[in-house]
Amino acid sequence: MGIQFYEKEPPMIVVHHLNNSRSQRVLWLLEELGLDYEIKRYERDPKTMLAPPSLRAIHPLGKSPVITDGDLTLAESGAIIEYLVERYGQGRLSPAPGTPAYLRYRYWLHYAEGSLMSPLLLKLVFDKIERSPMPFFAKPIAKAISGKTKAAFITPNICTHLDYLENELGKSTWFAGDEFSAADIQLSFPIEASTARAGLDESRPRLMAYLKRIHARPAYKQAIERGGEYGLLD
Repeated sequence: MGIQFYEKEPPMIVVHHLNNSRSQRVLWLLEELGLDYEIKRYERDPKTMLAPPSLRAIHPLGKSPVITDGDLTLAESGAIIEYLVERYGQGRLSPAPGTPAYLRYRYWLHYAEGSLMSPLLLKLVFDKIERSPMPFFAKPIAKAISGKTKAAFITPNICTHLDYLENELGKSTWFAGDEFSAADIQLSFPIEASTARAGLDESRPRLMAYLKRIHARPAYKQAIERGGEYGLLD
């Protein structure tokens, strides 16, 4: 499906918002851009934490975030952020194309989901295995396997990423440079998730100061007000 551009006022953007999901970042971006939008809410199944079938009517994968903008239906947070900034940003929240800062900006947009979220999701899965009901004789075996996997692979991988991010924030105030950008919005979810499930704390002061800066932004607060408080599925 092609992307349509409108000469006049475009139809209102609709954010198909699943509770406790990455779609919170899309609301924040829309608030930063000052765009009108509508929220259609979907609730996870409390047992499986999966999206309801009604979300699959919007996109076959039934995942969030998804936006509709006129005839366009678009999923994946990185693609949505790039589209909204290019379509409506008017030079805001993105360095100038063709510059080194722009390449850095695009790198962080892809890194957030392509690299950083992977070990965090693995840790979430193995943590849930340890807490899941199972026969008493299987539980110690499952916990032992999970613990060894986390200790040998998952936790060191997460620590490598967090150390990398901490070091990068020593180079500039924001990830793409000294100006806040949509890359910071994209990175916010995995960094917030790291405080909930990966041990991110004051031992990495730049990352903690970064979280305080984003949480203090008026658009971030407005997105929380409209979308509702969200947990990180820890």
